[in-house]
Amino acid sequence: MTPVAATDAAVKIKSIHDVPANRRRGGDIRTILSPATVGSKSGFMGTLTLAPGEVVTEHWHPYSEEFLFCVRGQVTIRLDGEEYLLPAESGVHLPVGTRHRLVNTGDEEAFFVFCSGPLAPRPDLGHVDTEALSPAQAAAPHPHVGNA
Repeated sequence: MTPVAATDAAVKIKSIHDVPANRRRGGDIRTILSPATVGSKSGFMGTLTLAPGEVVTEHWHPYSEEFLFCVRGQVTIRLDGEEYLLPAESGVHLPVGTRHRLVNTGDEEAFFVFCSGPLAPRPDLGHVDTEALSPAQAAAPHPHVGNA
């Protein structure tokens, strides 16, 4: 057996506090490990925090599959128009092209870890939005990580 050659890539550790929240689609989305933060080449990983009643608007990924794992709380996830309950300690695989929307239907904050890959050719090609965040949702306070 031939040993795997070491690469010159350095190990990089990032925290949820190292990256700003993206609230464009709702909730508190933090892409922690990505080409921009650690130089990844094949995908990215992050967290999603949703307060009760908060929504991540419907969108889909033309190049990437996505994996969502609900650490705590619960959401209703709509996949290509069909709704499912995703409780704590459960995961879901979203194949390339799957329209998805999340709503925290529980009474406690929901916290997720997600990863996606492969990467789109450019970041602006990674998402196709099919629903806009309402003005009320966009103006709502976000009691999430990093807020005082």
